[in-house]
Amino acid sequence: MRCCLPALFALGLISAPGHAAENANSADALVGRWDIDLHTPSGDQPSWLEIRRSGHSTLVGQFVGTGGSARPISRVEFDGDAMHFAIPPQWEGGNGELDVRGRLRDGALAGTMTFPDGKQYAWNARRAPSLRRKAAPRWGKPLQLFNGKNLDGWHALAGKSQWTVENGVLRNLAAGANLVGERKFDDFKLHVELRLPKGSNSGVYLRGRHEVQIADTFGEPASDTLGAIYGFLAPSEDASLPPDQWQSLDITLVGRRVSVAVNGKTIICDREIPGITGGALDSDEGAPGPLYLQGDHGPVEFRNLILTPAL
Repeated sequence: MRCCLPALFALGLISAPGHAAENANSADALVGRWDIDLHTPSGDQPSWLEIRRSGHSTLVGQFVGTGGSARPISRVEFDGDAMHFAIPPQWEGGNGELDVRGRLRDGALAGTMTFPDGKQYAWNARRAPSLRRKAAPRWGKPLQLFNGKNLDGWHALAGKSQWTVENGVLRNLAAGANLVGERKFDDFKLHVELRLPKGSNSGVYLRGRHEVQIADTFGEPASDTLGAIYGFLAPSEDASLPPDQWQSLDITLVGRRVSVAVNGKTIICDREIPGITGGALDSDEGAPGPLYLQGDHGPVEFRNLILTPAL
């Protein structure tokens, strides 16, 4: 579950000092985080890019596609206002590379993205908001997001729903549709209890954009194990239990700052989430968003979903 585009290499044009300075300034304009909308026939799909400097003339970064985890880019060519990079496929179909071309105009990026299967789509990007808060939050009254009786307040999204409710437990019986809450939130504290069979996988998406990973991964912590911000932040230790046992997640999200406790033990403490993770509902990071529960990977059970919003 916070499952980044290019590692940009600025090509220094050194034939004339004035041209070199101009190109360096253009490269500086690329540095930062970008929220991307990929325009497909089925609607806009979210993506994300971070660009940062490494040394005097090299730009590096990371990219998140419409699915999967953050991945590095080894080289991005940049000349004037034009950039280009290509990366190997991750979960995309096809045998080619993911090829991205764009231009920097008036503080925004836009271009085309050609997928490994040869399909090409236009995209545009805007600078991601910092989401820095000026003061500590004041917390409101806790809300029960799941009533233990039915799916009121939730709806299935994409695919056949496998979600049922029985004896106060919300169950996803098999891989199928994701489940999205109908209320939207900004900053909050969240308590979730969950149970997984052996080898299963799910996730809780914060604001519908940042996945806290849920997986049967008892063992060494990594950025795809229980409690991780998927592809971005690995737990400091493994606090998970073996499969088929009830476990708890306690999450605090304020701006981009996140803390996560698994089974009462803090495993991520006030860390920054760089951007959206793969599978996000959209790339509008500055807007409130819903919780969504991942159901497209495997069976999982939830109970006692309690959210305390910031006022």
